[in-house]
Amino acid sequence: MTIVDGAVYSVPTAKKQEFIKHAQNMCALFKEYGALHVVDAWGIDVPDGDLTSFPMAVKCEPDETVCYSWMTWPSEQVRKDAWDKIMQDERMQQPMMFDGKRMIFGTFDVVAEAK
Repeated sequence: MTIVDGAVYSVPTAKKQEFIKHAQNMCALFKEYGALHVVDAWGIDVPDGDLTSFPMAVKCEPDETVCYSWMTWPSEQVRKDAWDKIMQDERMQQPMMFDGKRMIFGTFDVVAEAK
């Protein structure tokens, strides 16, 4: 069964081009370690909410943009093995483009899908 890792975080808006380059490098890295599909997306219509929202969840500052990323893996074991290696890869040691303490993330089993 396909496994999905997803994350929401905020990036300084002024660093969009830097983020795009960083995201492209990370997409290639995750694919190298076995991810089937990797997506990094820059928010264009991410409204503030009254009770909850993406901006509220990541404590998005006025000079930041909410971003959303996900990747799919062929199995939970492939994902686990890959993450162990990815976290040791020197390319992961570069400074993050966002405040990791405000990132929300999780791993999910795909239970329905349309292509």
